Amino acid sequence: MTDSDQTQTSPGVTTGGIALPNKWLVLALLLGIAVFNHADRYLLAGLVEPIKAEFGVSDSFMGLLMGPAFAVFYSTLAIPIAIYADRASRIAIITVGCIVWSAFTVLSGFAADEWQLAAARVGVGVGEAAFAAPAYSLIAAYFTPDQRGRAFAVIALAVYFGQMLGYGGGPAIANYDDWRLAFKVMGAGGLVVILIAWLIIREPSRNEGEAEVRVPILPLLAQLTKRRSYLLMTFGMAAGVMSGISFGLWGPTLFARSYEMTLTDAGAAFGSAFTLPGIIGALLFGFIADRMTKHGYDKMLVLSAIGLTLATIAVVAAIWAASVSSAVLWAIPAGLFGGGWAVGIYAGLQYILPDRLRATGTAISMLALNLLGYVVGPWLVGVLSDGIGGENSLQLALTIVVPVGVIGAALLWIGRNRLDHDRSELERVSETMKTI
Repeated sequence: MTDSDQTQTSPGVTTGGIALPNKWLVLALLLGIAVFNHADRYLLAGLVEPIKAEFGVSDSFMGLLMGPAFAVFYSTLAIPIAIYADRASRIAIITVGCIVWSAFTVLSGFAADEWQLAAARVGVGVGEAAFAAPAYSLIAAYFTPDQRGRAFAVIALAVYFGQMLGYGGGPAIANYDDWRLAFKVMGAGGLVVILIAWLIIREPSRNEGEAEVRVPILPLLAQLTKRRSYLLMTFGMAAGVMSGISFGLWGPTLFARSYEMTLTDAGAAFGSAFTLPGIIGALLFGFIADRMTKHGYDKMLVLSAIGLTLATIAVVAAIWAASVSSAVLWAIPAGLFGGGWAVGIYAGLQYILPDRLRATGTAISMLALNLLGYVVGPWLVGVLSDGIGGENSLQLALTIVVPVGVIGAALLWIGRNRLDHDRSELERVSETMKTI
C-alpha cells in the first residue's frame, strides 16, 4: 500500500492545511451527483414512445440518441478531462461538468425537433465526461484500499436510483404536461445537488509535487496496454456494460410492447423490478469484496466474473418472460448478481493504478467501456430491431446483444492473476515517467 493510499479524512483532520469533511458524507454527496448523472441518461429511455410519436422517428434513431449522440463525446472528452484531474481540483471539475450536463438536460426539454434533441444529448455527454474518472479518483483518495469495495458499492447504487428517477419519475412528471417537463425538472435537480456538494467537499492534498505532474498520454497508454490485467478488466467490463446498458435502456420499451402497458406503467414496473434486487446485490458485493481483499484483489475479479455470468443468463430469461410477473421473478437474480459485479473492477483499477495516474488511467479504460457500452450497444439494438421487424423484433435484437456479458465474464476470469504484478509495474512507471 502506497503513501497515497493513506489519506485521513476524519472530521476536523486537515490535509494541506484544509479541513476535510467526513469521507462518508463526501461519498453520499458524490452519490447524489451520480444519481442525476444516471437519471439524465435513463430519462430518455423512459420517454422513448412519446418522443418517437412527436418527432416521427424510428427505433434506430432513438438508439442513436441513447447511444452515439450522448456517448461519443462522453467517452472521448473524458481522457483530456481526466489528465487535467490528475493534477487539478477534482471536485471543481465535477462541479463544472454537472452544471453543463444539467443545463443541457433542461435544454432537451426545449427541443423543437429531433436534431435539436440530438444536439442537446451531445451537450449532456460533454458535461458527464467530467464525472466518472475524477469521482473514482476522489473516492480512492478519501478511502483506503480495504474500504473501497464498500465505497464503490455505494456509488454503484446510483445506477438503480437513477433508473428509478428516469424510468418512473420521468414519465410521472411528463403526465402533468408532456415529456419536455421531465427534462426541465431533472436538469434543475442536478443543479441543486451540485451546489450543495461544491459547498461541502474539499480536495485532499496529493503527495508532494503530484499536483504539478503532467503525465504524457501516449507513453502512459503504451504502458497500460502492456498490462494484461488492465486490458482484460477494461474489455471485460466493457462487454458487461454493453450487455447491461443495452437491456437497461431498452427495457421499459420492451415491457410496454410485450405486455401492452403504458410507458409510465412499463417504466415504473421495469425500474421497481430491478432496483431493489440491484441495490441489495451491490451492497452485498461491496461488503463481500472488502472482506475478500484480505486474500487478494484477484478474488474480487472471480466474484465479478461469476456475478456477470449469472446476471446475463437471468436477463435473457427476463427478455423472453411470458408475463410481467414472470419477468419480475427473473429480475430478482438479475439484480442480485448484476447489481455489484462492476464494483470489483472499479476497485481493481484503482488498486493497480498509482495515485498520479488514477484519473487518466481510469478514463482510458472508460473510453473502451463507453464506446462499447453506450455507443455500440443501444444503437445496435435499435438497428437490429428495425432490421428484423415484426412483433418480437426488440426481443430478438436484445437476445443477440445481451449475451456478450458472458464474454466479458470470461475476460475478467482470465485477467485475475496479474493484478499484483501489474500494480508493481505501474508504480515503477509512475516514478520513472518524466514530466513534460
